[in-house]
Amino acid sequence: MLNFPDTYELVVGLGVCGISMARFLNSRGHCVVATDIDGTKTREAASLKELGIPVRIGSHGQKMFDKASVIIPSPGIPLDMPFIRSAKAKGVPVKGELDIFALYNTTPVIAITGTNGKTTTTELVAAMLEASGISCFVGGNIGTPLVEYLMQDSPKDVIVAEVSSFQLDLTDIFRPDTAALLNIAEDHLDRYPDFAAYADSKWSVFKNMTALDTAVVNTSIKEFSTRTKAICAGILEFSSACPVTRGAGVHKTGIDIRTQKINDTLAADTLARLPGIHNRENVAAAALAALTCGATMAGIRQALNEFTLSDHRIAFVREVDGVRFYNDSKATNVDAVLRALESFESNVVLILGGREKGLDFAPLVPEVKARSKAVIGMGEAAGHVMETFEGICPAYACPDMICAVNKAVSLSEKGDVVLLSPACASFDLYANYQERGKDFSRVVNAIIPGETVGHG
Repeated sequence: MLNFPDTYELVVGLGVCGISMARFLNSRGHCVVATDIDGTKTREAASLKELGIPVRIGSHGQKMFDKASVIIPSPGIPLDMPFIRSAKAKGVPVKGELDIFALYNTTPVIAITGTNGKTTTTELVAAMLEASGISCFVGGNIGTPLVEYLMQDSPKDVIVAEVSSFQLDLTDIFRPDTAALLNIAEDHLDRYPDFAAYADSKWSVFKNMTALDTAVVNTSIKEFSTRTKAICAGILEFSSACPVTRGAGVHKTGIDIRTQKINDTLAADTLARLPGIHNRENVAAAALAALTCGATMAGIRQALNEFTLSDHRIAFVREVDGVRFYNDSKATNVDAVLRALESFESNVVLILGGREKGLDFAPLVPEVKARSKAVIGMGEAAGHVMETFEGICPAYACPDMICAVNKAVSLSEKGDVVLLSPACASFDLYANYQERGKDFSRVVNAIIPGETVGHG
């Protein structure tokens, strides 16, 4: 039985975010206790115990939650967890990492959110600022928790933060200087009661902003006109489908940027490293956000000329016998798969599946019908994939990655594309989308022309 202090702040979850939060609070003199239901987190627990932080792993206890002065769940912890829900009903406050970060931070923040494109846009903003001579810390949902910045001795000019809906769900005071909302499409409906609740979470990034701040918003988002009426910040618009009055208009020959100070165009050749209309929208949002914090058009162009897409986002893996293989493992929702399919003309063998998130695959049907020669369902969602696409194109079910790649190889011929773009979470077979993408690349790189890959 662990002996907990009389008063403590409870960090729930010993992933990257939880470990950083516990370390940060401890460094600021707070009395911290940490817990994780996963009994295998022995190394993580040991790292905190070395700092004098009591840790409980393998189980939770309601008493531990009820006695906390505040509960700080990691973003992946459902807020309707019975332990949290019961403690909250007894008056225990629940705080999120963005608010705790906001209490201590004094550096300007650019926050990037949306269903898809967050990581690419965050990286673009940082690259544009750095190329303009402005130093950045890049963190948040992109990998490095924001509180890590608060423990560094090297201040930066700007913090560029990728922000998820899970993080936004617990914000009362977080106020970015610039916030960009890229898009909103169905996702995480296993966590939210409906799409409206998910959309509310995304729009909440603007709720604490003032007239001194800037909101960068895609005018194509449903309810743009009504939702933006509640935003106090100045608004810069971008879109590839709707007219833009002040901001960035995306079209086939480039991106027109029209703000109070800028009247310029990013030509198509500058955007060649970022294929697809969705990436042009990401560039438009990134350029507008970067300009609000001092980026120059010269720096923006330099960043675009040097930028490379992250792994696992429509990343070319290899060509075998004229068949090109692409890893889009980061596409964990239907809208992301639609964007990926739009990047190819036809003859796509599409690998879908994984752990479902309450999403409907039906919106994929028109694009699959137009561009795919076959669909392969993998993992837990294979049955749902088969139900959706049988009769639309040849559809097959596979239990794992080796089976899926082998089936794709057998169905493909010169000129075809094999695209892993799952529209699902990875947790049925993998720890995360990165691990899934790496396994796809490993299996593809093991293909011997004319042969299938064995279970070795």
